[in-house]
Amino acid sequence: MISISRAYGTQKLYIVYLGEKKHDDAALVTASHHDMLSTILGSKEEALASITYSYKHGFSGFAAMLTDDQAQDLADLPEVISVTPNQNHELMTTRSWDFLGLNLDQQPPNLDHQPPNKLLQRSKYGEDVIIGIFDTGIWPESRSFSDHGYGPIPSRWKGVCQLGQAWEGTNCSRKIIGARYYPAGLDKADQEANYMSPRDINGHGTHTASTAAGAVVEGVSLHGLGVGVARGGAPRARIAVYKVAWQTTKRVQLSSIAVLAALDDAIHDGVDILCLPIVLNDDSFGALHAVQKGITVVYGAGNSGPRPQVISNTAPWVITVAATKIDRSFPTAITLGNNQTLVGQSLYYLLKNESSSEFKPLVHGGSCSGEALNGTIINGKVVLCIAENFGPTQDILPDVITNVKSGGAFGAIFALYTIDVLSSTDDCLGMACVIVDIDIGFQAATYIGSQRLPIVKIEPARNITGKQVPAPKVAFFSSRGPSVKYPTVLKPDIAAPGVNILAAIGDGYGFDSGNSMSTPHVAGIVALLKAVHPHWSHAALKSAIVTTASTKDEYGNPMLAEALPRKVADPFDYGGGNINPNAAVDPGLVYDIDPRDYNKFFACNMQKYKICNITTTLPGYHLNLPSIAIPELRRPIKVQRAVTNVGNVDAVYQSDIQSPIGVKIKVDPPSLVFNATQKVHSFKVSITPLWKVQGDYTFGSLTWHNEHHSVRIPIAVRITIQDFYADVA
Repeated sequence: MISISRAYGTQKLYIVYLGEKKHDDAALVTASHHDMLSTILGSKEEALASITYSYKHGFSGFAAMLTDDQAQDLADLPEVISVTPNQNHELMTTRSWDFLGLNLDQQPPNLDHQPPNKLLQRSKYGEDVIIGIFDTGIWPESRSFSDHGYGPIPSRWKGVCQLGQAWEGTNCSRKIIGARYYPAGLDKADQEANYMSPRDINGHGTHTASTAAGAVVEGVSLHGLGVGVARGGAPRARIAVYKVAWQTTKRVQLSSIAVLAALDDAIHDGVDILCLPIVLNDDSFGALHAVQKGITVVYGAGNSGPRPQVISNTAPWVITVAATKIDRSFPTAITLGNNQTLVGQSLYYLLKNESSSEFKPLVHGGSCSGEALNGTIINGKVVLCIAENFGPTQDILPDVITNVKSGGAFGAIFALYTIDVLSSTDDCLGMACVIVDIDIGFQAATYIGSQRLPIVKIEPARNITGKQVPAPKVAFFSSRGPSVKYPTVLKPDIAAPGVNILAAIGDGYGFDSGNSMSTPHVAGIVALLKAVHPHWSHAALKSAIVTTASTKDEYGNPMLAEALPRKVADPFDYGGGNINPNAAVDPGLVYDIDPRDYNKFFACNMQKYKICNITTTLPGYHLNLPSIAIPELRRPIKVQRAVTNVGNVDAVYQSDIQSPIGVKIKVDPPSLVFNATQKVHSFKVSITPLWKVQGDYTFGSLTWHNEHHSVRIPIAVRITIQDFYADVA
């Protein structure tokens, strides 16, 4: 055996991907990794010291500390598919289930007496479906994870309950059936700031797990706000915890090597659904292997909106979720000294020693930057802060809140571009923090300028739900398409509630917003669908939620999207639309995909330094996806699709085409007839440009419908005449 050793240089973590495993015995796979690394490092001892994780269940590969030269030597081996540096990624940070139509008419134990036509009852509340949660861990003592009334753990489960700091075997249960943690690469100082176990110190993982599969808990609220029944989408599903994210001094750390190790273990453990409320820009090959093993993988789109082309997790083999607002708001009355009442939104509540609100002095703090507040006495007063720059509240508010609190202010009124992400005011911690729009801010500023001693009274927030609150609406922060990496794949796939979601945090409950909240909504719904249709493929489940989604609000008007300015939403905002679980369980037709086709279309497992080659000879829009995206239409093209009948055996569907502006679309055949022998139909979609122009995307749809079903897929087309199509000044 020839040994190569070039040990000089700084070591860093690399991921070495070897494709499909060559042995069924995991020990043999790991041994082969040690042997390979020994040839590079010179000895078995150095290989064992270098290797961090061995991926041996779902696929073959390993993570190791290597110099750049050693990584290059590994990449040159013929059996190595790719060698990539480890990357750190991001997390995406009660009423929602009722808003989606999953009303909890009766608690789960009395299943035998439920009507058979409702999704919750038909699915037995997701009973025994196993959801893997990739996040910051879990707080097992939360009431949302009670295993009262649960039967034995499903026999197919092969996972473990990994013990650690403040985590004993009894912390796993018939609800939390498995738990693992992945601390490799975490600095010693950061290790001391975390539980070295599956226990959640951050709260994020507990929140997402309870949103996806939390048990039914009555009487939940945050100081009286959002009061009601807290539960997950699939309240009888089982939870498997994979702690891949860790609290550090500056942020939450999430590394590629940990996520891949968890994906490998999850494939082995026997999960049915993977919920990853994280940004993973390399479109992990681990997720592809999971899908090819029959696991449904759900990712968040990211929190970088409303800019276009910032969407993450855009691989065609995963479900990518955007975030929307539900029909709930928290109006907060602001009474000025002249008895004028303005209204904003907040999560403000009275402290235990307060019986009622009182008038307080009101001052104008400008932008409330440190410089703006310099010399302004704000102790015990309410400060009006008006944002000078437009941007995400998570970028604007933290510093402003810190400045106002450090000055001893009683409260603050933040005038921002219209937005409803109230969780950004969490740091106020009982201080009266109200968000208002620019118009309300101007009225408050005008009042301050007209008075010698302006005063204001802020009342506690109230709850409002129902049609008074226009919904759904795409959240401001939700990342938008099109995908830069895979422009022939329309992303996101679907949208779900992700604004001001109340769920478990530690022993209590709290609000949070982000794609981290929308992702577990979809994971929970997929669990219900999988319980009803256990033999449906990942692609069929994805098709069902995309083709039945809604693009209208509760009044039948087109959904809106928060942006600058607010606009009518399109498929790059919400994919197929806002998820409709009761329709998804009976979609009529599905666009199914053989998971091996992903390799054929995207040349996966064939590139040395890339997971997949995105410039293949066969464009991605020919894959049988429940959407069509044509990024460069210069001449007529034909795209083929196939649908499988999963509804009534004998059925006839007619096509309805909404062509994008400047494009003519024709479908052949225009109608489809299904019977006992004809369960699958193929059809061709002809797409013809009507203009010769360097254009932008326009949108349309193709719907197959009959008296029982409407099966709609979104279409995005951009007409071009030149190789470049960016707007150039």
